Amino acid sequence: MKTLVHTEKEHIEEIIRSCDVCFVGLADTDGTPYVIPMNFGYRDGVIYLHSAQEGRSISILERNPKICITFSTDHDLVFQHPEVACSYRMRSKSVIAWGEVRFEEDFDKKTEALDIIMKQYSDKEFRYSDPAVKNVKIWLVDLDEVTCKEFGAPHKKY
Repeated sequence: MKTLVHTEKEHIEEIIRSCDVCFVGLADTDGTPYVIPMNFGYRDGVIYLHSAQEGRSISILERNPKICITFSTDHDLVFQHPEVACSYRMRSKSVIAWGEVRFEEDFDKKTEALDIIMKQYSDKEFRYSDPAVKNVKIWLVDLDEVTCKEFGAPHKKY
């Protein structure tokens, strides 16, 4: 089974937009990894994330703002030969992106970021209470590096 590498921005964005969760990898200063599933939004090369104002992820990011984000979709178990266990593989498409988190503090920009996140999941227009906007931590991640692969691409039939 083939693995294809994609570099086209449109293809990468299509995969990102087709996901409903991303996995955000952080590393504490001692190297301890911490990976969390998160809801997200995407626009113009920026990933938008949100969380509580405090917690383990925020503590780590204050010390090391560099992160890695994984998006994965279209999972399908396939095989090259039905009797050969090692020929089984999960067909999928993935994007892995690296960047540095910066936190948005401006009220209006936080509201805009929440709209971008919600557009990932719904075409509905939302309103946010002042306390909700003030109490949410908005993460912005400009993507410094991106890889995109399609695993288990179609091949000759058995």
